[in-house]
Amino acid sequence: MRQSFQDELSQLEAAVQEEGELVLRALRSALNALARGDDELADDVIGFDDEVDRCYLRIEEGVQSLLARQTPVASDLRLVLAVLRVNLHLERMADYAVTVAKLTKLMGNLRVSGEAILASVEDMGQRAEQMIRVALDAFAERDVEKARSLQELDELIDRANRHAIDDVLSLGDSTEEREYGLRMLVVSRCVERIGDHAVDIGEQIAYMVTGELHELTDASHPV
Repeated sequence: MRQSFQDELSQLEAAVQEEGELVLRALRSALNALARGDDELADDVIGFDDEVDRCYLRIEEGVQSLLARQTPVASDLRLVLAVLRVNLHLERMADYAVTVAKLTKLMGNLRVSGEAILASVEDMGQRAEQMIRVALDAFAERDVEKARSLQELDELIDRANRHAIDDVLSLGDSTEEREYGLRMLVVSRCVERIGDHAVDIGEQIAYMVTGELHELTDASHPV
């Protein structure tokens, strides 16, 4: 019975890693669609979310089934809870990628030069991808220090987000520029929130390993 329990846990962990790779694919495709103004690629991102959702539901159902048949305690219970929560954070990240794709489609007809904003968002996106990879590695390796490093990485995303806001504020006052700017603010916020979810995964990893739950983000830190 114990071996079967450990095997199921290992399968759930593997599924979380698979979901993480799907999220990375969705995010990169969404960023590429935005940079190119590629509606077809944006549609692919929107459709691809079904695959992420299927993975999410498979993990959710696996955890429910495991808890219904087993009674994990101590570190095993923390691992099961971490799988459940990391699964949710990854699914939310994919939702933000879909929002970016949808906004890309809405901006297709706006004749606005937004190179500076796009550069800032791309910078944020690359850092968000790095954070997802660090979070997945920290989870697999039970590496608390790596999990805690996500806070510093998140500060870099926040800094790039402020640059994007400044770029939006520097746009002109035409109707198209205002519409473009507002939508790009939402895009920037979506990528910034992906970084926040990666930090939340780091908190779950730290709790899983140590048994102590502490927020990695300092609430007094400026936004």
